[in-house]
Amino acid sequence: MKLIRFGPKDQEKPGIQTSTGNMLDCSSFGEDWDEQFFTKGGLERLEIWLQANQTKLPSVPKNSRIGSPIVRPSKIICIGLNYLKHAQEAGMSVPEVPIIFMKATSSLCGPFDPIFIPKDSKQTDWEVELGVVIGKRAKYVKTEQAMDYVAGYVLHNDVSERDFQLRHGGQWVKGKSADHFAPLGPFLVTQDEVPNPHALRLWLKLNGKLLQDSDTSDMIFDIPTLISHVSQYMTLLPGDLISTGTPAGVGMGLKPEPRYLKHGDVVELGIDGLGMSRQVALNDPEA
Repeated sequence: MKLIRFGPKDQEKPGIQTSTGNMLDCSSFGEDWDEQFFTKGGLERLEIWLQANQTKLPSVPKNSRIGSPIVRPSKIICIGLNYLKHAQEAGMSVPEVPIIFMKATSSLCGPFDPIFIPKDSKQTDWEVELGVVIGKRAKYVKTEQAMDYVAGYVLHNDVSERDFQLRHGGQWVKGKSADHFAPLGPFLVTQDEVPNPHALRLWLKLNGKLLQDSDTSDMIFDIPTLISHVSQYMTLLPGDLISTGTPAGVGMGLKPEPRYLKHGDVVELGIDGLGMSRQVALNDPEA
């Protein structure tokens, strides 16, 4: 299944995208795609419900805004330097264990919403990433059982302000958490439709120029390792997001000079089977 959410910000309704690309309104199911939905076996119940009701569902109105495919989760957990060439372009050592940092859940937005360049930003950057959505409570998970905890996968742009991240002191979270720094979607693809998440092309273009082009097989730490590792330090709740890192080609690493987002820049990105998204960079209207 491909789960979507649509409608104005903070008023999104649940839906699905069919195999033919049609988007259907699932409001009559009576639940949103949130922690409680996943906790109560929502994916299995939704699949059964769709078998009986899909032909009766209304279409999503044309030109509807597409929101994040999941309701704001309890946690957005990101993995740093998880692609070898990205670690090299950043001038950092290849990690011996996964680097974990947090991204504020208030940064979540839809896949076609603008990226807001924060007040006093000097280095707002892009990062195409594979996101893993947790399907059930996970604590002290063994690596060989970790995939049992996956609900599905999403396309994520881990937007980052490098000056805030690296030169404002403290943790990376400062450079990761501005509003609209986590465009997610367009849809959540359930695990059964992604036979091998470690063999997916992921790419990103800036103003039509391809800058990131890699494959998830290049990850240093695979998905079972990441889920197991993170679950040793915190309980993962249903609907939580683990973003698995970005390949080379971010603005910070471009040669001969870094390149960062400016007002009006267009970012397009995609992952095989997980769709494409597009964001226009705009100066934060509240700055």
